[in-house]
Amino acid sequence: MSKEEIVKMLNTALELEHAARIQYLAHAEVVDGLNAEPIIARLKEIAGDEQKHEGMFRTLIGDYLGGVPSMGLAKVYPAKTVNEILKVNLEGEKEAVDFYKKITDKLKAEADKLPYEYLKLEHDVRHIIMDEQEHISELKKLMAMK
Repeated sequence: MSKEEIVKMLNTALELEHAARIQYLAHAEVVDGLNAEPIIARLKEIAGDEQKHEGMFRTLIGDYLGGVPSMGLAKVYPAKTVNEILKVNLEGEKEAVDFYKKITDKLKAEADKLPYEYLKLEHDVRHIIMDEQEHISELKKLMAMK
């Protein structure tokens, strides 16, 4: 796998994070009901995490691999009810974790070709995976609360 292929995968991840941030913020605007406030607050917090992930991916792509960070956007899924919002975002987090694990697997396989970049790349992607796993846990708790 070439650096260009890794950049392409990281750009896909960047586009997923960009879409997730927009989606969380949009969904926070339509939540209503008895437990709306804690759900809105958590959706906005997660959006902030996604923005941090965007920055991490941009740094990996531009500074570590010499690539050009994408300005694209993955698909955003609208939702109208709290249940739909939580379900759509839970699925998005699971898909992100699965994709990011593929990235770490590919990085491991190519570690010898990236002697100076590998540890930083793997560390940051694993950190993002852990954040996404925390989001999955939080969304499940919110689903039980609603």
